Amino acid sequence: MTDIILASASAARKAMLARAGVCVTAVPAPIDEAACKRSLKAGGADAAQVADTLAEMKAIRLSRKYPNALVIAADQMLDCGGVWFDKPQDRDQAYAQLRALRNKRHTLISAAVVFKASGRLWGATDQAHLEMRLFTDAFLNAYLDQAGQAVLGSVGAYQLEGLGAQLFKKIDGDYFTVLGLPLLPLLGFLRDHGVLTP
Repeated sequence: MTDIILASASAARKAMLARAGVCVTAVPAPIDEAACKRSLKAGGADAAQVADTLAEMKAIRLSRKYPNALVIAADQMLDCGGVWFDKPQDRDQAYAQLRALRNKRHTLISAAVVFKASGRLWGATDQAHLEMRLFTDAFLNAYLDQAGQAVLGSVGAYQLEGLGAQLFKKIDGDYFTVLGLPLLPLLGFLRDHGVLTP
């Protein structure tokens, strides 16, 4: 059986793959994402190109360390009117981000790549468009109190699979893309590659 490395510390991505029957070993791939984003944006890259490039950088780093394994890497970008949002560092940042996104439409871009022995075998990028409702500050404070530290683990400070669903009035796009992985195309690749039963 092929060893599969998930180049990520994301519990959500690991759980998504596990629920879909894909056994992975999660190994974080430390890269300076903030510096990479600044450099790519300065060079004219859009959010989708940045997500794909960051996923590729993570995959390259770990495929060198695990040359016999399939390395899956992913990244997600949130774009709201040309402003890019990152995972918040603390509750205050999460509050500010959600207020900035309130009553607006934004785009989540999820990219995934698969590498083996430093070579790219596959990649996909998908987008979802989300519209937040006009919630009150009182609701926002209650939401952050209830959600706790979990909001710090997702770009945009929400988790659609839980309480974060209450923040939205409309979503156009794939559910798994919102969670951070173009899962169905990835499963298709794994079947085509003989990792999963076709």
